[in-house]
Amino acid sequence: QRRRARLRLELATGYFEQGQTNVALDEIKQSLVTDPNFGEAYNLRGLVYMRMNDMPMAEDSFRRALALNPRDADAAHNYGWLMCQQGRYNDSTRLFSQAVANPAYGGTAKTLMTQGVCQVRAGQRAEAEQSLMHSYELDAGNPVTGYNLANLLYERGDFTRAQFYIRRLNNSDLANAETLWLGIRIERKLNNRDAVLQLGEQLKKRFAQSREAAAYEKGAFNE
Repeated sequence: QRRRARLRLELATGYFEQGQTNVALDEIKQSLVTDPNFGEAYNLRGLVYMRMNDMPMAEDSFRRALALNPRDADAAHNYGWLMCQQGRYNDSTRLFSQAVANPAYGGTAKTLMTQGVCQVRAGQRAEAEQSLMHSYELDAGNPVTGYNLANLLYERGDFTRAQFYIRRLNNSDLANAETLWLGIRIERKLNNRDAVLQLGEQLKKRFAQSREAAAYEKGAFNE
């Protein structure tokens, strides 16, 4: 029974990854008909409904997934992200904590990064810095973590530390217009004229049509 349900869920996952949400939903329903207590199917159902912007059904799905298996860290993470998007930050913090409390969970760095982004949105900047630092220690290669950490430090005037994180990111293959632009503004605050010009050249050459390149050309560093 569980094996049949899992096969259906694997099909559903494939359809979901290809953007075929309705077909994925049908497969999930079939999976749950086969095994109504299959928590992982409810977790995927939640992600499908989130993509379809049906937030009440997404919440119902994640809640059911966690009721069936409170140790499902993936479901706790996804439910936390849903709560964050709805501005329900106390709920999101509780759910993210539930996810990382599971020692078998392999996504701790991702959850801490997401929690940090949500804490920034909630205005909890000190907590956000803690979450992002912890995430960075676990996975220094994640560009979202590096960028958000550098931006947070930049905004509170800690330019030297901000420079460390943004330079590592801009020296990698993962640099984009946004990261280069943050790098430019940080180097400018530190009066590193050569670094500003070098990053500016990269920005104009690689991302000529970007909003950031236009702002650089105008000298609109504070926008």
